[in-house]
Amino acid sequence: MAAPAAPAPSGHDVARGVRNVVFVEGVRTPFGKAGPKGIFAETRADDLVVKVIRELLRRHPELPPERVDEVAIAATTQIGDQGLTLGRTAALLAGLPKSVPGYSVDRMCAGAMTAVTTAAGGIAFGAYDVVIAGGVEHMGRHPMGEGVDPNPRFIADRIVDTSALVMGQTAENLHDRFPDITKDRTDAYAVASQAKYAEAVAAGKIGPEFVPVATRSAEKGWGLASADEPPRPGTSLDDLAKLKTPFRPHGRITAGNAAGLNDGATGCILAEEETARELGLPIGMRLVGYSFLGVEPEVMGIGPVPATEKALKRAGLTIDDIGLFEINEAFAVQVLAFLDHFGIKDDDPRVNQWGGAIATGHPLASSGVRLMTQLSRQFAERPDVRYGITTMCIGIGMGGTVIWENPLWTGETK
Repeated sequence: MAAPAAPAPSGHDVARGVRNVVFVEGVRTPFGKAGPKGIFAETRADDLVVKVIRELLRRHPELPPERVDEVAIAATTQIGDQGLTLGRTAALLAGLPKSVPGYSVDRMCAGAMTAVTTAAGGIAFGAYDVVIAGGVEHMGRHPMGEGVDPNPRFIADRIVDTSALVMGQTAENLHDRFPDITKDRTDAYAVASQAKYAEAVAAGKIGPEFVPVATRSAEKGWGLASADEPPRPGTSLDDLAKLKTPFRPHGRITAGNAAGLNDGATGCILAEEETARELGLPIGMRLVGYSFLGVEPEVMGIGPVPATEKALKRAGLTIDDIGLFEINEAFAVQVLAFLDHFGIKDDDPRVNQWGGAIATGHPLASSGVRLMTQLSRQFAERPDVRYGITTMCIGIGMGGTVIWENPLWTGETK
């Protein structure tokens, strides 16, 4: 005889289980150089986001627009055409139903990463089934720090060192802390990043995720942005040795071993796993866990180290379980500090195998989804790899790490 059915839970003790969150697909605009000569100099930041959202919907006609439950868009400088609750305004401009809400996020460089993790938490909890998340930064229109008014007590009360608010100076501080990371070593890493990026473009690895953007210039007329503007293919060690060190006399940080100032937008579709299967959406990767952690603002570049340790511990994994790394290259020194900490060689093929931000650029709040998009595309080629991470340092002394699982993992390794 069957056991009697358990009574239905009352409204005060409803059981909630955590649901699986998947990354469906990510896209991005080409990244441009910030400034009056950059490809996006006369293009609005919110229009870059609109292009990204429309492209996601165009690529996935199986997703009814009304099934999008939220739009989360990050920007570090939330004024002008990056203000006014960008997630909501961009959703309306992109043609999503007016019933689709949206919001804005700011965690400096990790804005898009935070948009993803915050929205993913809503999916896991059951508040959403499908979300669009991403970020934008138009550093030509809105230089980092535009309009801000740092509290004088940060310095007067010695809460932070004066260098903490200048990212290049924090990178010089990181060199001081880790003298084994020499300028020659960071330059060599930068040359390799440029070379790997160029090889990836030539092989068609980078490009399919691009959203071509029509551009307008009062001087040049109409154009089409269809490739990244910042890369410097063929960069040599001799080229980098000649560059100035703007943050310290005889310093080690140059324009060659750091990411530049850039414009660009990214976006992705996240979904609850069963909803993705119901709609016929592809599953690029599955979210395992994430962590954000604070560090001394004066050496913000070390942030990915403790953030990764915390994320791995919470997930029950070790660094040896990670088969692919996408590390944001704000500065070569912070990537090398991460690699040294975990005993990973500078040229380990698991790390930034298609190059990184030193080549492609780093439009602050948008970069997190670029890392995720590349990792997802790499997973598709590597069924022998089960886990990968996306990680980045964050201004004012933080780090963020997200761990992902490859849904195509076969259980076999090469």
